[in-house]
Amino acid sequence: MKILITGGSGMVGRNILAHENVADFEFLNPTSAVLNLLSFSEVDEYIKNNTPDLIIHAAGKVGGIHANMADPVGFLVDNLDMGRNVILAAKKNRVAKLLNLGSSCMYPRDAANPLNEDLILKGELEPTNEGYALAKVVAARLCAYISQEDNYFAYKTIIPCNLFGAYDKFSPKNSHMLPAVIRKIHEAKENQLGTIDIWGDGLARREFMHAEDLANFIFFAIDNFEKMPQNLNVGLGYDYTINEYYKAIADVIGYTGDFVHDLSKPVGMKQKLIDVTRLSEFGWKHALSMKEGIEKTYDFYKNNILKDEL
Repeated sequence: MKILITGGSGMVGRNILAHENVADFEFLNPTSAVLNLLSFSEVDEYIKNNTPDLIIHAAGKVGGIHANMADPVGFLVDNLDMGRNVILAAKKNRVAKLLNLGSSCMYPRDAANPLNEDLILKGELEPTNEGYALAKVVAARLCAYISQEDNYFAYKTIIPCNLFGAYDKFSPKNSHMLPAVIRKIHEAKENQLGTIDIWGDGLARREFMHAEDLANFIFFAIDNFEKMPQNLNVGLGYDYTINEYYKAIADVIGYTGDFVHDLSKPVGMKQKLIDVTRLSEFGWKHALSMKEGIEKTYDFYKNNILKDEL
């Protein structure tokens, strides 16, 4: 099977391409210099010339609360354009299968947890990442519409919980929470800081899955594509508080200082736990614990990010 993956240089894409099963397929992994996903004509031409059997759309403009609040236009427009270009060019060129990566931020901010797949568009989105969420909702709906109009096309969306892991960004300004906290606590230990600040009261709950687990799911989904639901949550089915993540990361790194809460900072949704009932029925479950995932990610940070910065 020939598979085109967009976003192959991002965290999700690189974990997929590092998976042991990757040799069983022919993967097309064009860089942004080769294929500009913001140009429909370029995407159309690339797909026409390379004739993939399946497309995995994992590309996107991503970031944490700080980045989303600083650039809502970019997060909306860039992700919207990438999604529609890839999906519509796939349809135009009669690519039968497409796996679209959504996000749990597609769910309404006030929806009852755990969040099941039928709650999309059932309420107001979280304002701190609304632009990104809107783009992801549109792409998911577009996949569903295409599949409904013509059953030749199986265009499906997975909705992962928050992710972290190898190849993540570890910048304080544009990374997600866990890699940013890993860097913050590592530097606090190195600099012998007695305290670390936590945005808000630390009681908001988050579900973080290691990207290696998501890569495992992707290959399971490829092998079981026909029976996969139209929209499918992919996550753990349980969550932890921000305070618990800080404590777990501090334990792995060996930091023994104190945490101070900055109540002036935004915290986003109070909880964002996805329902994994359909995922369990599909026959898949994650393998890594929170501690194992943090240890793997910290090892990657020390052995790759820090070495490159020295």
